[in-house]
Amino acid sequence: MKEKVAGIFVLLFLMTVSVSLHAQDGTYGAYSPYSIFGIGDISKEGTAFNKSMGGTGIAMRNRRFINYLNPAAVTARDTLSFMADFGLVEKNTVFRQGDMKSANNAFNVYDFVLTFPIWRSSAFMVGITPYSDVGYDFSSIETNPGIIGNTGNITYDSYGRGSVYQAFVGAGATFWKRLSVGAEMIYYFGNIDKITNLDFSNSSYRSMNSGNDLTVRGVTGKFGLQYEQKLGGNVSMIVGATYKMKTNVKGYSTTYRYANQSSVTDTLNYRVDTLGKANLKFADEIGVGISIKGGEQWCVEFDYLRSDWRGTGMDTTPGFASVSSSGTFTTTVSQSFRAGFELVPNRNDIRYYFKRCSYRAGLYYDQSYYKLDGNNVNAMGITLGITLPVFRLYNGVTLGVDFGQKSSTRNNMIRERYVMFNIGFNIHDIWFQKPKYN
Repeated sequence: MKEKVAGIFVLLFLMTVSVSLHAQDGTYGAYSPYSIFGIGDISKEGTAFNKSMGGTGIAMRNRRFINYLNPAAVTARDTLSFMADFGLVEKNTVFRQGDMKSANNAFNVYDFVLTFPIWRSSAFMVGITPYSDVGYDFSSIETNPGIIGNTGNITYDSYGRGSVYQAFVGAGATFWKRLSVGAEMIYYFGNIDKITNLDFSNSSYRSMNSGNDLTVRGVTGKFGLQYEQKLGGNVSMIVGATYKMKTNVKGYSTTYRYANQSSVTDTLNYRVDTLGKANLKFADEIGVGISIKGGEQWCVEFDYLRSDWRGTGMDTTPGFASVSSSGTFTTTVSQSFRAGFELVPNRNDIRYYFKRCSYRAGLYYDQSYYKLDGNNVNAMGITLGITLPVFRLYNGVTLGVDFGQKSSTRNNMIRERYVMFNIGFNIHDIWFQKPKYN
């Protein structure tokens, strides 16, 4: 037991170091020109198990995998089982706007979650995962002859990076073997930098450097329930619901503007504001789902999520509103439609390994929490995945791929086509067993 506990603390330490290094080394956790707005791209939650089924999980009960999308699902487990999940993601994206094309790839640690039983039909979980990511870098050159004829070449450059993470602790309990309820506390934390530069090739003009350094903090709660109804044989139907409360965002916003010429730097503006005074918020979220499963052999699920970002202040608060002339940014209602299924040919087959594997597929349609010049920024895609059993119990490696597209080239928008690879390490063990032999 001591060795297991020590192992947990080592894993937690490594995860903390990973998050810290990622925040400091200047790399991109995600990359998208649209992440210039608000708090960036909101991450799709879930382990590689959820992601390979289109992001579903609100009505999912599977004792072999961690499903933290609904805190009530933490009770779907073997009584004495300890479970952990560690995930990585790698995203390759091709961007297009008109005749212009570019590409980028980003790699990130995605989640780390632990769950273990508390007492009888109750269980506990703790974890950390990205909530949103900011990553962009684009530049342009002034082409107006009337301007550059006097000033020389002018280059405009904007870039940003950073992430907001969510650490959570939660617990759930099952009553009458059908109704499961759960709750969790979520702590948001992270740093985001958004920078804009104006550079003159003529040294007689002063270049400008301006931007916002954002330190974000916040606490909220999430509640969930699931109800399972037998339909006959080993087939059952599960309905689930979740609600995440609206969050008052706290922290600091440092706004600065410098003028540079040779080795001389003049401070034109430097101000530190408390975000709590800006009445800035993260929106609440409601989700509902329904699934039908045939024992541990197959499962199909459909989920719907809705979050109203209007009135959260994201489109009016300096640092979160647009920091350049990239278009008019307005918040709106975000919605997600997700569907997925899982099939295991024969979990107990002793001759053919691939019959014991879990095969998954899914699809999704997401409407973002903002509009650009009145245009919705939507994403859609299909997902595929497989879990490869490793050693004994429920240990395994989950591989997933997401083929998707965000926005389109209409109305001078930027289209993103991406292939995202997910890998999750599912760790399982049995605790508190009394030895049968000395």
